[in-house]
Amino acid sequence: MIRQNILITGASSGLGKGMAIEFAKQGRNLALCARRLENLTQLKDELLALNPNINVVIKSLDVNDHDNVFIVFQQFREEMGQLDRVIINAGMGKGASIGTGYFHANKQTAQTNFVAAIAQAEAAMEIFRAQNFGHLVTISSISAVRGFRRAMTVYAATKAAITSLSEGIRIDVMNTPIKVSCIHPGFIRSEINETVKTVPFIVDTETGCKALVKAINKEKANSFVPSWPWAIVQLFLRIAPLSMLKKMS
Repeated sequence: MIRQNILITGASSGLGKGMAIEFAKQGRNLALCARRLENLTQLKDELLALNPNINVVIKSLDVNDHDNVFIVFQQFREEMGQLDRVIINAGMGKGASIGTGYFHANKQTAQTNFVAAIAQAEAAMEIFRAQNFGHLVTISSISAVRGFRRAMTVYAATKAAITSLSEGIRIDVMNTPIKVSCIHPGFIRSEINETVKTVPFIVDTETGCKALVKAINKEKANSFVPSWPWAIVQLFLRIAPLSMLKKMS
């Protein structure tokens, strides 16, 4: 099935922007939202230059404004006629080890990555249930597989929660025309990790986003992206001793 009208949150930069570019190349219509409207305006121009035959609708949205999430999603649906796929991508990676004085940053990550994701999932699924079709996509992380230390502690916990949330929704709508996919990116260079110098198996944004879009279009329940090496690495992470995880993070 071709999912023609695709909504992406957190689309003004990083993986959201990269996925929008790849979907534009495939001729998909795009509903893009993020906090930075000026970045979205520039992206819209870029996408229409890339493919003038698509429709691109942009709106400013802070996903932590939960009431507005519902409003903006409905506005997108009304303007585009229907929404075929919603990609919950907005997120952040602030934080530090628990108990080291960074509760505010850890809380902000938890609220943005998980509580706001619930609002986005609710808004998307209301539309899909009314339409009786749609594809919900959540962007989790390879870090969802195990706990991690330092700045990754809360981030990894939120991504584990996203994976669990996605599975719960999937069970809820099993055997219906509504599909749910959870994507677990490995290390893809983006704004969230641009200051980190040494990262194993990292790929550039374009390579990573091509792999993300390929996995999303397959509509599998769970995907680890890029599949090499992360489909294998995630199996190792599940059984790795804590002493090894400490060295890795």
